[in-house]
Amino acid sequence: MAQVEPVEIIEDGLLLRPWRAEDADAVHRACQDPDIQRWTTVPRPYLPEHALGFVTEISGRAWDEGTGALFAVCDAASGELLASCGLVSVDRGLDSAEIGYWTAPWARGRGVAVRATRAVARWAFAALKLRRLVWQAELGNHASRLVALRAGFRVEGELRLAHPPADGRPEAWIGSLLPDELAAPGAPTPAGPDTLAARRAAVFGRPQPVLFATVGATELRLRPMEEGDLDGIVTTCRDETTLRWTTVPHPYQRSHAEGFRRDVAEPAWTRGTGAYFAVADPADDYVGSIDLRLSPADPLQGSVGFMTAPHARGRGYMPAALAALTAWGFTTLGLARIEWRALVGNTASRRVAEKAGFSFEGTARNGLPTRDGRGDGWVAALVAGDLA
Repeated sequence: MAQVEPVEIIEDGLLLRPWRAEDADAVHRACQDPDIQRWTTVPRPYLPEHALGFVTEISGRAWDEGTGALFAVCDAASGELLASCGLVSVDRGLDSAEIGYWTAPWARGRGVAVRATRAVARWAFAALKLRRLVWQAELGNHASRLVALRAGFRVEGELRLAHPPADGRPEAWIGSLLPDELAAPGAPTPAGPDTLAARRAAVFGRPQPVLFATVGATELRLRPMEEGDLDGIVTTCRDETTLRWTTVPHPYQRSHAEGFRRDVAEPAWTRGTGAYFAVADPADDYVGSIDLRLSPADPLQGSVGFMTAPHARGRGYMPAALAALTAWGFTTLGLARIEWRALVGNTASRRVAEKAGFSFEGTARNGLPTRDGRGDGWVAALVAGDLA
């Protein structure tokens, strides 16, 4: 590939320049940050020689070979190093390149990565005549996703990683930006601090929380599913009542519980599409499962599902857990409406919903899947105003 001539960019309070040998100490210090080590491909542990090699060899070679354009992002006034941002995997055949970035821990919360990404994109489109920029981030990296959204990228889906991390998900988000989608310097950014996207990124970018519910003198914990819950899940899903009113596999095996936790519950939190909890008693024993899923069509609407272990039924556990979960959905996730649905005739589930405050709204004909096809479903809902 043809060499890319190194340049300096000054935009929106930032100076973007090629890396220098004297940047090595700051790069080494920044890359000790757990988030940079978790979400990027920097070596672990990150040693001084790694930093020196990056600023003196790797970055220079990318410019020389035309395969990338890697910038040190500095404060335009003070010269302090704030971040890294640049192009990798430049493809002149497609006139496309991937963009990557990290922000030093001492510079976060100032919109540095967004401003730098916009500046690099503007230069890439104008000077290099690229027709597309691509962004990728491992599922769960909500901070990087938020930067991409604020820079104007359209997050278009997921793809499986060729080299998945040992401690992460094997999939990544992918998005793209075209020249006519890039906003002018200083223009308002989408997904700003007061938006629902920013609120959800802050929630799902942290570990799944533990919620609490009280039944009389008994305190229940709603926590992420653990290995020790799997036997309880198997027992519950083999129960005659559970089999009658749900579509769980039959016969239900431990591998089904393991797969549900691995492929459904944990990825939902990682993607930011829902939260699945085990309900545990004061001894931390499994007494049920409950989940809140966000609607892909309406970001202000969610739906709930739950099941109670046979030995824990009739104790008021699930109404209390459902009330705690829906309160969290309204106050923390900013939902406006949460729906409950169950097959017509499932009076036990309906009682749980009504005790938690849900208002019955009617019957959806052929509204739910059954083992034999489709069946009529009861519908009830709770709205944010009901909390008052």
